[in-house]
Amino acid sequence: MRTTDFSQAPPQGQATAMFVGATRYRSPLSIFTLSFTWFRMVRDMKRMRGYCWHKVYWEFPFTLGTMAFFTDRDALLRFARSRHHRKLMQWVTDGTKNATAGYIRIYTAEPAGYSNGLWRAEGGEMAHIPTFTPLSGEVGDGPAVVRR
Repeated sequence: MRTTDFSQAPPQGQATAMFVGATRYRSPLSIFTLSFTWFRMVRDMKRMRGYCWHKVYWEFPFTLGTMAFFTDRDALLRFARSRHHRKLMQWVTDGTKNATAGYIRIYTAEPAGYSNGLWRAEGGEMAHIPTFTPLSGEVGDGPAVVRR
């Protein structure tokens, strides 16, 4: 069901700002060295006001990525200014000695979305929506959802 109330959703569903990033490290030794700062940074991030949730992913051969969710953009940017994050980013971007590539993207959630069941603040029903959300070129409601 469409909603703007995500108060019953899990923490990542309540977040309005999301960070996605990845770094391709030079070698397993670089990843090992990273861990000394990374664990401290995650500990601090989890304690910060506005932190909701994060997940780390791996891509072969030496890429580690992170998705992190915060209550709002300012909370995310406050984390980016934290001492352990700054230290880690300075180490990562020290030429190509430690890493060979990286990126960061910041996303902002739309005010409206969808929730069902236990995660629906307006009631616990599980139901489909009668119309799709309109595409940018569509006027009014989107086309009807047809159940087959």
